Amino acid sequence: MGFAKDFELLLRARYPILGIVALEEERLEESIAQVCQGLSRSVFIWDFVEGYQGSPTNQGFAKRNPLQALEFVDKISQGAVFLLRDFDRFWEDVAVSRKLRNVARQLKESSQNLILLTTTRLVPEFLREVVTIVDFPLPTTDRIREELANFGVKEPAVLEELTRACQGLSLERIRRVLSLAVADHGALAMGDVSIILAEKQQSIRQTEILDFFPDTKGIEDIGGLDNLKEWLMRRGNAFTDRARQYGIPYPRGLMLVGIQGTGKSLTAKAIAHHWSLPLLRLDVGRLFAGLVGESESRTRQMTQLAEALAPCVLWVDEIDKAFSGDSRGDGGTTNRVFGTFLTWMAEKTAPVFVVATANNIRALPPELLRKGRFDEVFFVGLPNQEERAQIFAVHLDRVRGYNLRNYDLDRLAYETPNFSGAEIEQIIIEAMHIGFSQNRDFTTEDILEAASQIVPLAQTASQEVEFLLEWAKSGKARLASRGGLLGN
Repeated sequence: MGFAKDFELLLRARYPILGIVALEEERLEESIAQVCQGLSRSVFIWDFVEGYQGSPTNQGFAKRNPLQALEFVDKISQGAVFLLRDFDRFWEDVAVSRKLRNVARQLKESSQNLILLTTTRLVPEFLREVVTIVDFPLPTTDRIREELANFGVKEPAVLEELTRACQGLSLERIRRVLSLAVADHGALAMGDVSIILAEKQQSIRQTEILDFFPDTKGIEDIGGLDNLKEWLMRRGNAFTDRARQYGIPYPRGLMLVGIQGTGKSLTAKAIAHHWSLPLLRLDVGRLFAGLVGESESRTRQMTQLAEALAPCVLWVDEIDKAFSGDSRGDGGTTNRVFGTFLTWMAEKTAPVFVVATANNIRALPPELLRKGRFDEVFFVGLPNQEERAQIFAVHLDRVRGYNLRNYDLDRLAYETPNFSGAEIEQIIIEAMHIGFSQNRDFTTEDILEAASQIVPLAQTASQEVEFLLEWAKSGKARLASRGGLLGN
């Protein structure tokens, strides 16, 4: 059911006090008014600055007095809904909390309800039995299409593209950014997607939980990893309506485990680019907060935002660092956040494709790798000689595409056994410094000289690399590369 139907059912079931978590106050109040009109209920709205509004008799009553605002409920006998804005700021007050509990008893015997508008799901323990928390969702795709139609968008392809771009924004933000585009060039067009995405990036950044990444890296920017590329390309159209009609469910996600610097993070970016989906990066550390219950609340906020932006790619980088170690010192917060995240991954129905990367397989809880969390687990090992040649070609083409034939790619690949993709990129940068310092272009010899000065991670962390290789050999993950496990 949608919010309106759920809300109407709660009113008719005589839930005395509802706390509605909403960032869009105006749209929420419009929705509440429509439901109450259908139930022939009067609506009384109060806020701290203006007091009660809408009724000439009670205009301004209980201004700057939240306790008096609750006492007003006693004056109305039947058929009313009382909407109190920002009331979570006052319920810690002992008089207000006691009055809320008293009002809850009274309202259960009448066809009246108290609605508390909040921005948090955290209810004080002494009010949890009387306050029922309800989430007010962001606009649906149908509501967004309706708003776009109001702005004159009629062409189906443009309407669909702009609708997808607007998902995850509040209605007020959508109206602002559409007005900006119209003011700039008179009418909405396909090119306005970039303006909407810029607004979305700002909106997501304000949550301080997720980051919005532009999808600038493509599959062609990845050297090697042919098995992984083939798996991804086969699912390129899995988010389309045609795939639903065929009976294919939405892809759930992908776990990339392997040695540092082998292209796991780059792959996450390339997936979003190849599938033309927005890329959200989750810094798991931002989920944890000092107040009791706030970390779990932030986790739910993150999942709700990701689902609102769906279809999208959610990139969880180095998940092993977030959920490893002993959590007894934090009162079990890490375990609760991890449990909330796992439950969401297993039960989500929204098209959110989760890409998690990990370097230390020993730190990963076994339940994270269980089938049903991810569609597949891939092991990303060190590139072999052929793949190193491809990686050298990718990086050199980016900085010296006009001069690529002057570099001996086969020799470079042969002389750099056990080097990762990140290490190859670094030796090219070092070679550029060598050439630049001598007022000339860098050469194959400069790259080899730079390589001779770097000890690859495969040697400095040989025990950890060996453990990863043994784990991959056990068949617990698919190989991302056709060249085997170990670079040569």
